[in-house]
Amino acid sequence: MASIRQKPSGAWEARYRDPSGHQKATTFRTKGEARRYLERIGADKQRGDYIDPTLGRSRFEEWAAEWLATTVHLKPKTQVQYESRLRTSVLPVFTGYPIGAIDQPMVRRFLAELAESGTAPGTVREARKLLRLVLATAVGAGALRANPCDGVRVRRSTRAEMHFLTPEEVAAVADAITNPPIRSGGSECRRPDYPEYGLLVTFAAYTGLRAGEIAALRIRRLDLLSGSVEVAETAAEVHGYGLSYGPPKTYEHRRVPIPRFLADQMNEYLLTREVDKESFVFTAPDGGPLRHRNFYARHFKPAVLRAGLPVDFRFHDLRHTPTQPFSSRRGPTPGP
Repeated sequence: MASIRQKPSGAWEARYRDPSGHQKATTFRTKGEARRYLERIGADKQRGDYIDPTLGRSRFEEWAAEWLATTVHLKPKTQVQYESRLRTSVLPVFTGYPIGAIDQPMVRRFLAELAESGTAPGTVREARKLLRLVLATAVGAGALRANPCDGVRVRRSTRAEMHFLTPEEVAAVADAITNPPIRSGGSECRRPDYPEYGLLVTFAAYTGLRAGEIAALRIRRLDLLSGSVEVAETAAEVHGYGLSYGPPKTYEHRRVPIPRFLADQMNEYLLTREVDKESFVFTAPDGGPLRHRNFYARHFKPAVLRAGLPVDFRFHDLRHTPTQPFSSRRGPTPGP
């Protein structure tokens, strides 16, 4: 039921019940405005498009906080990244806006201005993704009829060029990281050699495990007799949080074959250590957990340059090398 009444002030109040039966009231200057408003409300209810005006007036930042508070499935690293991106890219633009006032032209202007400012395409895409997720929360709660981000596209990032190494090049990187030049002042060369890191490079190339999966790999996951490794955990560095361990990127355990020559090298390496089944396979030089950022800057990147590989060669590229199928791999020559 809907009704219109004139208040003592002279204004006209339009009253109706929303689809859930709650009484709603909105005030207008004239009776005609109140009548036309009720006609629109009635048509929206009939089509199933009713939007609660009260929710539509709530601010964007309130919905952003609601989305963050109710997104419980995120990994700690992803949670921190989302909060940071919202704070730096999205909230400065949309804070203070009623959620119902945000439309597709506004979204398009926001993304276009980000791109024109020189923001990387990947960052623009991430900003659109977060904006869309916040607005989806408002859609789900009945504050918006549709998501203004739907149908708005952004330019894709240029895919980084992948490098494919031969077994000989893998061996060269492994040798370079095993035997760094002697320098004063510590840093990379606190020890005369790092055979475990040469083995790590070989392991990454011939198993295809990601950096985080290698850092989180425990000895009990290795089955060197049958030549396989179970991938069940990954490590990530979270700013302000430290190392976080969780399920792999795909959220699924998988078993990966290990070539015979590599299984033998792994066995020899583990025999030199006093460890238990829960110990990490690869560790920091002092025996603590391996932090990929430190390993990459202090050991891997200098070794890549000494081996004569392209300056933009990434650890991730090891997942695509060497190119021979497992059945034909005999191992690098010479070994690390």
